[in-house]
This record gives sequence, structure tokens and C-alpha cells, in this order.
Amino acid sequence: MKYYITTPIFYPNSSPHIGTAYTTIAADALARYHRMNGDDVFFLTGTDENAQKIVRTAESQHVAPKEYVDGVVEKFKALWKALDISYDDFIRTTEERHHQVVQAIFTRLYEQGDIYKSEYEGWYCTPCETFWTENKLVNGRCPNPDCGREVELLKEESYFFRLSKYQDKLLEHIQRHPEFIQPSSRRNEMIRFIEGGLEDLCVSRTTFQWGIQVPFNPRHVVYVWLDALINYISALGYPDGEKYQRYWPANVHLMGKDIVRFHAVIWPIVLLALDIPLPQVVYGHGWFLGKEGGKISKSRGNVQDSFELIRRYGSDAIRYFLLREMQVGQDGTYAEDNLVERINSDLANDFGNFISRSLAMIVKYRKGILPDPGVDTPLEAELKSLSTEVQSKVEERLAACDPAGALEQIWRFVARCNKYVDETAPWALAKKPEEEKRLDHVLNTFAQCIRIMTILSAPFMPGVPGKTAALLGKTEGDFLNWDSLKDWNGLEPGLRVVKGEPLFPRVDMSDWITQEELKEMQEEKMTSSAEPAEEAVPEFEPIKEEVTIDEFAKLDLRVAKVLKAEKVEKTDKLLKLEIEVAGETRTIVSGIALHYAPEELVGKHVVIVANLKPVKLRGILSQGMIVAASHGENLEVLSVDAKIPGGARVK
Repeated sequence: MKYYITTPIFYPNSSPHIGTAYTTIAADALARYHRMNGDDVFFLTGTDENAQKIVRTAESQHVAPKEYVDGVVEKFKALWKALDISYDDFIRTTEERHHQVVQAIFTRLYEQGDIYKSEYEGWYCTPCETFWTENKLVNGRCPNPDCGREVELLKEESYFFRLSKYQDKLLEHIQRHPEFIQPSSRRNEMIRFIEGGLEDLCVSRTTFQWGIQVPFNPRHVVYVWLDALINYISALGYPDGEKYQRYWPANVHLMGKDIVRFHAVIWPIVLLALDIPLPQVVYGHGWFLGKEGGKISKSRGNVQDSFELIRRYGSDAIRYFLLREMQVGQDGTYAEDNLVERINSDLANDFGNFISRSLAMIVKYRKGILPDPGVDTPLEAELKSLSTEVQSKVEERLAACDPAGALEQIWRFVARCNKYVDETAPWALAKKPEEEKRLDHVLNTFAQCIRIMTILSAPFMPGVPGKTAALLGKTEGDFLNWDSLKDWNGLEPGLRVVKGEPLFPRVDMSDWITQEELKEMQEEKMTSSAEPAEEAVPEFEPIKEEVTIDEFAKLDLRVAKVLKAEKVEKTDKLLKLEIEVAGETRTIVSGIALHYAPEELVGKHVVIVANLKPVKLRGILSQGMIVAASHGENLEVLSVDAKIPGGARVK
């Protein structure tokens, strides 16, 4: 099966940023998955350089347009390399191969009567490279909600493309192919736009000369949007190139929602006029918004240095966070503290910690030699069944261009693997000679789980297979075959494994203070300085509403041994506890400092909520909650006899 996927070609009017990176990372994940699945993949990205905004930016820098874009394009390529983007071609619209195709198409459309010359008068937004009629302006400014800048009235001789001629034909195609525009919210938006009536499109400019000349009238240059869209076939060598014959039509055009109209209306109508097959899917994802709510964009000035983020956290972590945060049909939220929390909870705690502790136990109990598998119990049978189910669900979500949904499914398996460690308790099996074969099977299962996790995550985090292969005595290529997921026992007994360094080290958050924490600190200060409340404390708090046994079962209450305890600086209420639970060391921040001195808790076997989502308190990531009983001003931590080991389940 051939698979052709494209990103939009990006404006090189400034350095690329995280919002730009999402589209390319998502396309790369889809391309990598299809390569792993044995498909013949062609992945195209590039830069759109023939725009008026490029001219104005270059002028402000006092350099020629080509010199300016050459420098910025190198930054795009460097960022894609840093993010492990595996594109097959990088098209620049200043290349001769592109110019020739654009001029040939413009001429053909003109000769068949789909392009005609007239005079245009209208309002033009240079940053958006878009003409607007006066009734579309908002308070006399660009109606694009992400722009809103001043427009200028232009009057010039222009060539026009007959969009209106193909309006009904395009609507018919959309109705017959509901998968053509995705997600459905974008499709409905485009149908309403087309049904409102299409106006013929101005496709040439005479007020500047940077761009592709109209071959039969060199005073005109081709309008940037007609020029840019043609890149998807000029890169393939349209009309006679071997790649064009092999890969067109595109399987997926992937882009941000703000340019869906150009790809779902103008581009397909150009193709209809040329009698060229339409792409299978035009997918418009949401925007990344800053924590304050606005779109992350260069014009808003809220972008961060992408290279610095990669240096700080690594390519795989950045890729994982961006792909996980963008839900289908919705906008994602980007904030660096959210990124750090994802790294620590999902990658360090869940994914990386399972690999580290599993390999450490194989090294400890079997001197690093992978033992033979044994007889499955219901626990192993459940793991294998879930592996098959997750593989199918991941394939389903990627077919729908939903990396976030695919990662959510993968983390179901990751969570189940971690739970399997606690359920099998190999540290307890190791103390019983009669359980030697059972321990072998459990340790073998750990390694097979690592292999499955690695293959599933490879399209999204391409650095993982090489790192995991080194730990398991395999090669990176052993983890890049999607079909091999069907073979549970993909790692043969006798392999020598090593623990190695953590794949995803925890990020020290001690220097982080978020706005929420600042507010909490201010509220605490106000409370501590306020007069005591006069009203009496109720004798008992009311009992909360009923829950079902299934809802209660979602809580994982565990016994944990307190190893260390200390007060959190600059607060009277918080203690930082280091606890051991199920062979794992965690940190918990608890508001019990007014009731316990740190030394009172060391050695206690307390009860914790072990599966509570980690939260950050005063710059410390708290991985659970201590269970305590309180009445009035009295509080007592729930504890058990020391003969109940850390990790035991509270039922």
C-alpha cells in the first residue's frame, strides 16, 4: 500500500516554533507507523517562500528576499532534524522544479477558460495573504480571529480563477465522500462556507515582483495561495514524474484549522478543473493555545525557543507531550509546567520506571540473563489480550489521524504492565525456592512487555527503540516491525539484559513556581494572619453521596513504609515524605506538619492512595496521598502493623 502524507508548507518569515512543530511531528508519527506497517511511504514538507510578507520582512532586515529565506529555511531543517522528522522530500517554492509546474498549470487553466483577466478592488491582509470583501471585515480590520490587523485597499489588474464554476461539483464530492474533510466539525464548517456562495478567486498580483511570473504576462506574479497549493504535486514531478504516478492522490493533507478553507475549497477545485483525482483526506487539527488562552503564534509573541526546549527535555519528550495534548477536533494547551508534569508522570513514572525496575529485577534475580517463559496464569493471559486489543485500537486511532487517542490506548497497556509488577511481587517470589519457575515466567513477561511497549511507542518517540534495544541486547530494527506485535514471545530466552540509565529522567521541579502555587501561597499567608473564626466547627462533616463498588474499586489503596520525612521550606503545613511502596520509592507532599514531627513518621507503615494523578505542590511532584482521619483540630494518619509490607493492598 502506498501512503502519501503532507504538511502545509510553512512561511519562512521567522524561526519555526512549537505550534508549527506539532503538524510536522503528527505527520511524522503517521509516516513512521505506516513504514513500520510495511507501506510505501512518501512524506512531504517544505516552505512557502513566494509571499508578500516575505518581501516586507526581508526589507525590514535590509537583505534580499532569497538571502533572507535561505537562512530561515536552514533553521526549519535544523529543527526537523532535532525532532527526528523523517521527511522524504523538502519542497521550496523558490525551486525551479516548482516554478515550471505552477506556470504550466496556470497556462492550462487560462487556455481552457478557467482563468480570466479583470480588475480587482478589495481589502488585502498581508500577514494572512488573503483578500476580503468589505462586508467580511470586523471593525474595518482583518476578520481572521488570530489576526485582526489592518487591511489595505488594493486596486489592480488581476487574473481570476472561476471558483464559482465548480462549487456544485465540489459539494457533491464532499457529500459522496464524508471522510474527505476531517474532523466532522471542519467538514460542516466548509459545507456552510461553500453553500454561502463562492466568489471567483484573484490569482495574480502586479504590485510586487517577488514570486512566479505568469508566463504569458510577466508583469503579473502568481498569487501565493494558488502557487503554494501546487507544491503537493510539483514535488512529485507532475504530470509525468514516476513519483506522481506512484503516490498521487495524497492519502492525507495535514494542517492547522486556520488554513483548511484553502485546502478543502480552493485546492480541490483547482484539481477538479485539471481533472486530477482529489486527495483522500484533508485534516485540520486544532491550535496550541498558551495557558492564558491565546493561540501560540509569532504574531502574539508567546512562542518559546524550540531548540532550547529540546535541549532541556529531549526530542521524544517534546513529541510525546505535543501529540498527547492535541485531542481530536479541539485545541491543545501548551505550558512548560504541563510539559514537565507529563514527563514526570507519564514518561518517567509510568513508562521509564517500568523498564528500569523490570530490568533491575532480571539483573538482580537472574544475573541479567532472560529466563525461559513458563505457564500463563490469568494475569499473563489478560496482559496478552490487552496487548492485542491496544494494537487494534492504536491502528484505528491512527487511521483517524488521532495520535492523542493512540497514545491514550498505549498508556492503558503501560498502566497494566505496572500493575502486573505489583500483582506478581517478584521480590516475594524470590524468597520462595518453590516459586523459582513462577519467578522465571514473571521476569520473562516483564521483558516481553518492554518489547511491546517499545514497538507501540516507536512512531511517536523514535528515540526509544534504539535505547531499549541496547538494554535488551537487540538492534533498533528489531522494534520497527509493526506486524511483530502479534508474536508475544519476541525476545528469546538467554538474552543478556542490562538496567542502564533511565530512559526518561525525572525533571527537578524545585525551581518551578506556577501561578496556582503563587495564589496558594498568598491565600495561606492571608489565612495565617487572619483572626480565628468565631463559629464552631461542626461535630462531623456530612457523608458524601453514594458511590458504586466499581467506582470505589478505581482507588488503589496501598501500605507504604515511610523512609524519610522533612518539612517543606517556607510553609508550616507541609511535610515531604519519601516512601517505599511495591518496591518503588516515591515522594508524597502531605499537609500534616502541624500534627506530626518528621521523625515521628519515619518507619511507620501508612496507608496511601497510590494511583492518584501526581500533582505539583511548592515545586515538588507529589505522587499519591496519605490517608488520615480528622475531627476538629485532631488528625491522625492511618497506619498498619509493621508486619504488613509496603505495597500490600488495602481492601
